[in-house]
Amino acid sequence: MAEIRFSQRRCAMQKVTLGILAHVDSGKTTLSEGLLYASGALRKLGRVDHGDAFLDTDALERERGITIFSKQAMLFAGDKEFTLLDTPGHVDFSAEMERTLSVLDYAVLVISGSDGVQSHTRTLWQLLRRYQIPTIVFVNKMDRDGKDPFDLLDEIEEELQIKVRPLSWPIDMGQRFRGVYNIFEQKLNLYTPSKQYVTENVEFKDINSPELENYIDAGQAEKLRSDIELIEGVYPEFDVDTYLKGDIAPVFFGSALNNFGVKELLDCFINIAPSPRPVSAVERVVDPEEDAFSGFVFKIHANMDPNHRSCIAFVKICSGRFERNANYKHVRFGKMMRFSSPTAFMAQKKEVVDEAFAGDIIGLPDTGNFKIGDTLTSGEELHFKGLPSFSPEMFKYIENADPMKAKQLNKGIEQLMDEGVAQLFTNQFNGRKIIGTVGQLQFEVIQYRLLHEYGAQCKWEPISLYKACWIESDNAAALENFKRRKAQYMALDKEGRDVYLADSSYVLMMAQQDFPDIKFHFTSEF
Repeated sequence: MAEIRFSQRRCAMQKVTLGILAHVDSGKTTLSEGLLYASGALRKLGRVDHGDAFLDTDALERERGITIFSKQAMLFAGDKEFTLLDTPGHVDFSAEMERTLSVLDYAVLVISGSDGVQSHTRTLWQLLRRYQIPTIVFVNKMDRDGKDPFDLLDEIEEELQIKVRPLSWPIDMGQRFRGVYNIFEQKLNLYTPSKQYVTENVEFKDINSPELENYIDAGQAEKLRSDIELIEGVYPEFDVDTYLKGDIAPVFFGSALNNFGVKELLDCFINIAPSPRPVSAVERVVDPEEDAFSGFVFKIHANMDPNHRSCIAFVKICSGRFERNANYKHVRFGKMMRFSSPTAFMAQKKEVVDEAFAGDIIGLPDTGNFKIGDTLTSGEELHFKGLPSFSPEMFKYIENADPMKAKQLNKGIEQLMDEGVAQLFTNQFNGRKIIGTVGQLQFEVIQYRLLHEYGAQCKWEPISLYKACWIESDNAAALENFKRRKAQYMALDKEGRDVYLADSSYVLMMAQQDFPDIKFHFTSEF
């Protein structure tokens, strides 16, 4: 198990939230661990394939070797405190990943040097553009044979439609990989295979110096010189403002598994990442420098501590200062609440904090008071926007496999649905419960968690459905007529709202044509 140092929080520091995203198996969690190690937050590196990664705390994650739940950790570097969020890479857990995007100030997109831009990489980039998050690209796995670095840069520009600027450059790859030249700091970092540290760090203001051949062979030295000359001639000069506007993506190369090229990424990010970014609310833009406290719930997680089986609501602080035991307004309820045990998290480890500031993420005990998207303020009526809602792609009936555990099953379903891992529909025709998810793996995770966290066994039964449509109408008679005509396919969601479960695209299209007074919504937020 990786060891950690859980440093004291410092209120005077700038708080920045950094997310790590990637297509599955690109090395995202390994890079996250490397960043924590490079900053001194970890004393020992874990490995995903060994089942001891510090950030993969759930038993199912360790068993499968994939990230299922977003995790947070803190690291201190320079005058900044970073909240690092490691997100799921598998497409089936896109909902969890996209909710995390809503709280990021900056992001690192990891691309495998051997695979290049993959299908989910394109989806992630589109989301990063939608949320206007400045992003650094880290090309991983340079210790393996892969695509030519210039071909990779061309592929990134073409596939993601973004200008790039290399700030480090690999010296060969695979078994011939010798290190990276840090263009940003003009330093040469030499690599020794199977070692988890940089053996030599040589400052080179002028790589045309003959001394370069003292560290790498003549052929590699000549190629490095010609590559850097080409980079300086072809790619635009790096400009921090252009990066912050999202018009250019800095690119670093390395091997996260060997913790190589990671510190260069971290050191550069410290220099180019300012304070937290403003957050848009429905009413106005909230500046992090404001004195008044405001924040919103972006995630709810049940049973983080197996000994207590409680729910935690994760709040991103957008402005001001949060104080323990102070009263804050729960905007949806319109009432004041106070919290005696707000917590800061370092993966599974947590501590109670007395105060937190703009840019911080804290956990608040949740006894059913919170929903994803809820706002807390010092008193102002604010509603933060941009939190995603999802249209299920797959549906199954959920049935109780153990009649003696009906209570546990119902509690488990209720809490897991509050997390947003899936959506629950109750068929009004036969009373059966239907779970809708984005992907097949979510059904397996739900079944596993019901058994191991609630002691309840469930079984799935197939149902052929195409789309869940939330319906409404200003014409009450037309709405009732629709519900009567489509009674077999009508359901209620967890909030008691009407949902039409269309069994095919053709049937849905005909329903839209035949009932023009009905409004069909494909997500629960409308």
